[in-house]
Amino acid sequence: MSIIITAEIGINHNGDLNLAKKLIDSAVDAGADAVKFQKRTLDLVYTKELLDTERESPWGTTQREQKQGLEFSTDQYSEVDKYCKDKNIQWFFSAWDTESQLEMRQFNCSYNKIASAMLTHSDLIDLIIDEKKHTFISTGMHSLEEIGEVVDKFKTKNCPFELMHTVSTYPMKDEDANLLMINSLRDTFKCNVGYSGHENGRAVSVAAAALGITSLERHITLDRSMYGSDQSASLEPDGLKFLIRYIRSVESAMGTGKKVILDEEKIIRSKLAPIL
Repeated sequence: MSIIITAEIGINHNGDLNLAKKLIDSAVDAGADAVKFQKRTLDLVYTKELLDTERESPWGTTQREQKQGLEFSTDQYSEVDKYCKDKNIQWFFSAWDTESQLEMRQFNCSYNKIASAMLTHSDLIDLIIDEKKHTFISTGMHSLEEIGEVVDKFKTKNCPFELMHTVSTYPMKDEDANLLMINSLRDTFKCNVGYSGHENGRAVSVAAAALGITSLERHITLDRSMYGSDQSASLEPDGLKFLIRYIRSVESAMGTGKKVILDEEKIIRSKLAPIL
């Protein structure tokens, strides 16, 4: 089975549906399997005090105006749904509250995603488990014990899932990647493990592919200099295209682990073997 590669649009569309469509186009062109967005109900995710604080942005001078500017409505997601179907690419989302999860059920996406920040949001996790969809679970910022509690819930309720090794810094330094944690998660929880990367480059993600991940998620953007907190940790279109090409090459190079002598090798051996 090939690694499921998701191009995370998140909120990098900056509230612009045309920009979102261009990002979807770049994911399709690069050969991604899916694109992912984020959905929040602001008054459930953030306190009134925080939303009322000052923050300069293209949409106004408060945190509320900035965060509202980054949110798509369900009407806009209806357009996303239609566009992705037209482009023959899967799409899904990570909800940050129960209202958003319920609101987005109307689109019947094939996958669910639990963001690292939501790993201890029990009510949200219960809603997701009830849907019985394959769920990608990011593990940044949380202990093995906390991850284990979520895994136990998914296993008990027979909801398909895989963990994703994640380091929740934006952008992540290569030396902080701790990729061997992929093996540790797989060995500890006896499940498939993917990688959600926030690094600037491509090398760490390619190395993760060689460790046998089953999914890969990377943020994408049209231009890393654009407005937004996730832009600097994102891949531009050419970067995504090269990354996916490298990932698919790694997959084909891994082989079976069984010793095979190729016919081409036999010919070369007949020419190079010592005369005894």
